[in-house]
Amino acid sequence: MQSFQALTGGAAPRVKVVDIGANPIDSDPPYAAMLRAGDAEVVGFEPNRAALAVLEQRKGPLECYFPHAVGDGARHVLHICQAPGMTSLLEPDPAVLSLFHGFPEWGRVLATEAVDTVRLDDVPEAVGTELLKLDIQGAELMVLRHAEARLRDVLVIQAEVEFLPLYKGQPLFSEMELFLRGRGFVLHRFFPEVSRAVRPMMVNNDPYAGLGQLVWADAVFIRDLTRLDALSDRQLLAMAAILHDAYGAYDIVFRLLADHDRRSGAARAEPYLSGLQAPLPQAA
Repeated sequence: MQSFQALTGGAAPRVKVVDIGANPIDSDPPYAAMLRAGDAEVVGFEPNRAALAVLEQRKGPLECYFPHAVGDGARHVLHICQAPGMTSLLEPDPAVLSLFHGFPEWGRVLATEAVDTVRLDDVPEAVGTELLKLDIQGAELMVLRHAEARLRDVLVIQAEVEFLPLYKGQPLFSEMELFLRGRGFVLHRFFPEVSRAVRPMMVNNDPYAGLGQLVWADAVFIRDLTRLDALSDRQLLAMAAILHDAYGAYDIVFRLLADHDRRSGAARAEPYLSGLQAPLPQAA
């Protein structure tokens, strides 16, 4: 699929991305193609020193990274776990982890250390955030509660959410959804959902295999489509670019462009739709 800029003649401004918990341990982030094309700039936060070093080594001219732990601005205890991906400001809950294969070992706390956190609202580099991505093992809602000013500019949020409290006192998806709904966001979709087999059953001797219990997901939230009049023309185009390039939400992009055309007198929606429907070139 062609990029949003290619389909619209370079209509969108460069999008500002803030990635909290930018550790590159998994696959490419959803904005990777936009970044490679020069259509996004990234401000990332990663307190893990080894992960930060990798990010610094790989970064391009449109990326900058900070070692801050983002939270509520207070001092917290960081729980360093056997699996780096489970290290968190929250303490793992053995009772919940014991439901699943592997988790009791992966969530075993090896050490703790006191860390200072910063509020996103107090970080000047985060001003103007349009795509906010959070993956910080249970502290996502803490960050959002102390990012009220930044949220006024944000158009799309991707946040890890849990359906079971893997950590003690961890807010769950329902609390995240209620908080964001009160600030003009609606759930777009889960991207993706992750389930696990509950012990003692194991699927194909694989502790990572999913089965009956939904455990967590990345949830994508977008601005309420019934309140597009609250967005500027620039925001409509930026939101459309994010949803096209990062999430393939072409129907919503078409609606955003149609609204932009109605306001501005431009004519981008129909050419965009025609470009989506054009046959793809055949491989040589």
